[in-house]
Amino acid sequence: MDPQRLKDNFALVGKNGEDVAAYFYSDLFEREPALRPMFPAAMAKQNEKLLAALSHIVSLVDDAPALVPFVQDLGRRHAGFGVVSDHYPVVGASLLATLAYFSGSAWNDELEEDWAAAYGLVAQVMAEAAAEPV
Repeated sequence: MDPQRLKDNFALVGKNGEDVAAYFYSDLFEREPALRPMFPAAMAKQNEKLLAALSHIVSLVDDAPALVPFVQDLGRRHAGFGVVSDHYPVVGASLLATLAYFSGSAWNDELEEDWAAAYGLVAQVMAEAAAEPV
């Protein structure tokens, strides 16, 4: 996994602003309609939260001591919203689809592998933190 490649790609994707989050959630709810009730009817604030979290994660992708506690907290908070480990694969698929869409011709196998690896680690840390006893 190449952290700089992830940062560069996210900078490209991020230029599309809230369209990225809107696309992500549209894809997610199409893949798994049962997740829609977990979210508010008006998604503007949720879109902002998603983009902020992704931006923060990507900015720390090469700084594990700072990244891990943030992701653990994210996992615990998501558990409070009803997120379970079965949700992570579909979220990952929607994230990859979104990144591919907004990357356009810049998307390639290496980027897909980098993002899949990065998401896999983030999802694992989130799920483990969510499963810890309170």
